Amino acid sequence: MAEQKYGAGIWHFATYVDRYATDGYGPPRSLIEMIDLAGQVEDLSVVDINYPFVDPSLSLDRVDEALNRNNLSVIGITPEIYTRQFAKGAFTNPDPGVRKLANEMVNDAANVVRRFGADYVKLWPGQDGWDYPFQVDHRKLWQMSMDGVGELASQNPDLKFVIEYKPREPRNHMSYDSVARTLLGIEKIGLPNIGILLDFGHSLYGGESPADAAQLAIDHGRLFGMDVNDNLRGWDDDMIAGSVHPIELFEFFYTLRKNNWDGVWQLDQFPFREDSVEAANAAISFLKVIERALDKLDFEAMQAAQDRQDAVAAMMLARDALFTSY
Repeated sequence: MAEQKYGAGIWHFATYVDRYATDGYGPPRSLIEMIDLAGQVEDLSVVDINYPFVDPSLSLDRVDEALNRNNLSVIGITPEIYTRQFAKGAFTNPDPGVRKLANEMVNDAANVVRRFGADYVKLWPGQDGWDYPFQVDHRKLWQMSMDGVGELASQNPDLKFVIEYKPREPRNHMSYDSVARTLLGIEKIGLPNIGILLDFGHSLYGGESPADAAQLAIDHGRLFGMDVNDNLRGWDDDMIAGSVHPIELFEFFYTLRKNNWDGVWQLDQFPFREDSVEAANAAISFLKVIERALDKLDFEAMQAAQDRQDAVAAMMLARDALFTSY
């Protein structure tokens, strides 16, 4: 196999606010500063970048210079179709003018993908959905969700669009809330350049088995990307990958290896109080443990145990490979 590539969302290297520390957990950082921090992480080679930039005067050439200086490339561009101006939705907004604005923003992001030679435009329509019973016409809302994505994919047939689903937050119910619903929407749209970016933590938070979700997306030919983190399953905590659910993370990557899925292993973590470079290094260090464990794992014996549905034998094989790979 080719050497595994590791990536991260550039927001991993930002500073954060919450409803208690409303002035943030540190001074704001520019995109260039975040790229320079990402460059300090061992073995990190690609980043996903938000668009539009906070500093509207920042040129793509300056971003490119910072990336080159840090030996980084861009895997995806994430248009910010989830901010306050889209409070009632991006693709599902009742105002056609706001829907048009979302479409224009994503098309601008598509041009940035082309500029950097990235792999995809990532869609996280976090404001698309509803909060209260009777608030929306569910048929119309779902159709608008599909129409918004389908129009973009039709306008940019040369690019991939990935949908990152999540059960809730900021909306109480998000339109694309699970692997099954997202696949239903993608298959209904019927275009080949739309797929899923499977966030391990979102899958946990949604009550899924991330390994099962990955297999389902792979079986439909729609797993275009993935990222990892961890949480306590009650919220999207975006903790360091492997810190809470190492066995389930191992099963997730086992599923990817078993299916010869060879994409980038990405981090989507929010180290509010931790040093961002150290948090990224800690996660990648554990992902390398998983790599070694996959190399050691007896796949034939695991398949035989699974064919018998022998939970104890399968767990022992997994534990022996994972916990002796440090």
